[in-house]
Amino acid sequence: MKLSGKVAIVTGAGRGLGRAYAEALARNGAKVVVNDVDEVAEEVAALIGGKAVIAPVGPAETAQRLVDTAVEEFGRLDVLVTNAGILRDRVLWKMSDDDFDAVINVHLRGTFTCARAAAVRMREQGTGGSLVLISSPAGQRGNFGQTNYAAAKAGITAMARTWALELARSDIAVNAVVPVAATEMTKTIPAFAPLIEESERTGAPLPAWVRRDEGLGTVEDVSELIVHLASDAAKGVTGQAIGIGGDRLALWSHPAEKQVQFADGGWTAPAIAERWNEFEAETYGIPVPVAP
Repeated sequence: MKLSGKVAIVTGAGRGLGRAYAEALARNGAKVVVNDVDEVAEEVAALIGGKAVIAPVGPAETAQRLVDTAVEEFGRLDVLVTNAGILRDRVLWKMSDDDFDAVINVHLRGTFTCARAAAVRMREQGTGGSLVLISSPAGQRGNFGQTNYAAAKAGITAMARTWALELARSDIAVNAVVPVAATEMTKTIPAFAPLIEESERTGAPLPAWVRRDEGLGTVEDVSELIVHLASDAAKGVTGQAIGIGGDRLALWSHPAEKQVQFADGGWTAPAIAERWNEFEAETYGIPVPVAP
């Protein structure tokens, strides 16, 4: 996958998945604007021949600064990867307004402001582009203690579908990526924490069944999807939620009516109660991995 001549922005690119995305894009020929909240962005930018922007995402000013930096340093903008994120995990009755607002501001507002600024620039260029919005399994299924994070990640997937419609005429693809990898952030998910901690303790790679059945691997396992979506080979792929991790690549379904029943003249509450057992209820939450 050659990305020569393409220019990308990756938010939250100083560590973990974001760093892997930036390194993979650069390795395949792209010029990369590396964003994070501290000096580690400078270190990554120096390693990959990119340009660092140290600033928190969320404010419109940061988004515009990222786009302006891409254009001033490298002449254009072709790819945006919105990866920046934080956690403030609490159960509902203990979550403060600040806990909620901080996560929504970085994940949801940060994705919105950066994508808006990038879309304006890409439409002006008239040569298309790719917006890659990083979501999460928590946004697809919910996760204990992550009201704020799950809501933001679900919203990001919804924005991807909406923007795919709005930007289609400009040849700008918009997709949500649902990654699973062993990182400091995924260690906070009870379903994955024991597996990651055991691997770190022993130094052994994650078991083959974990990589395949649970789709949990390294950050490098995820980064190749970002390279693909940034490339010309992915033209026509838009409006999708794509999962990747370990040995697993998956296409998430859009929300859709699963079963439908009808009542002539409409439904009463007693009629709903009587017929409810005819529905097959959906599961929720991220399942705990079970070894075969």
